[in-house]
Amino acid sequence: MHLKTLVVIAGPTAVGKTALAIQVAKHYQTEILSGDSRQFYREMEIGTAKPSLSELQEVKHHFINSHSITENVTVGDYERDALLVLDTIFQKHDIAILVGGSGLFLKAICEGFDQFPDVMPGIREDLNQNLLDFGIVHLQNKLKGLDPAYYSEVDINNPQRVIRALEVSISSGKPYSSFRIQNQISRPFNILKICLNTSREQLYRQINYRVDQMMEVGLLSEVNALIEYQHFNALSTVGYTELFNYIKGNQTLNQSIDLIKQNTRRFAKRQLTWFRKEQDMVWFEPDAKKVIDYLESAINTKPEQ
Repeated sequence: MHLKTLVVIAGPTAVGKTALAIQVAKHYQTEILSGDSRQFYREMEIGTAKPSLSELQEVKHHFINSHSITENVTVGDYERDALLVLDTIFQKHDIAILVGGSGLFLKAICEGFDQFPDVMPGIREDLNQNLLDFGIVHLQNKLKGLDPAYYSEVDINNPQRVIRALEVSISSGKPYSSFRIQNQISRPFNILKICLNTSREQLYRQINYRVDQMMEVGLLSEVNALIEYQHFNALSTVGYTELFNYIKGNQTLNQSIDLIKQNTRRFAKRQLTWFRKEQDMVWFEPDAKKVIDYLESAINTKPEQ
């Protein structure tokens, strides 16, 4: 029989991953796993650019609205749960689709979750106090000094990610990124990775348009309804933190919208930095026909089990 194949569709935010993944999944009559670390949370609908209701009806999706923001889904949790879902999909289909822009979550499925050293007591508490006293920029600069490689990849506006990297770096005396290049786990399925991209100008136009559309359909109301939960990790993300600051009177609405666009563009740049480091990634414009033609050829040339 043919070895099962996991097709990974990666790329920066707003490039068109969702629409293309649905076309690929329909072509192979299979199911999709979301690898977006914010689309898990059912309370975060508009700001996470989830597939629409009609898109969810076209193809079965997993890890969309699967958790509450009160739950902290770690990379290890996701790896464990997603591999179980993949097992069930592969019982029915030869191909499964994994789509998303969260590089660490995609990596966990393809290669396994990195094992990190224990953190010395008190370091996280100190860093959380630093965040309160001096703000996120202080921690960003500290991370840039200790681990410039990870600084260039991580969502530096996510304080939990920054604090996690800092606590490991400080405890071990080694860069956080040095623990993320351990032995790769061999999975019992083939993996084909593709990454979508387009010109920077086009991508930035799509990002700006998407933010405007989110605001039109009620992002501010969504964020306002979540204000009491703002301390949860899930909400420490672009699109939410900027509007929390507006609601608290720290900046105007226009300033907040401009910051969402700016921070989303920066996030897309870091996503691309991450994916460009993966040597087995094949790059495409968001063209479903070309992607499917490539997959047809690549899958048919893979060895049989």
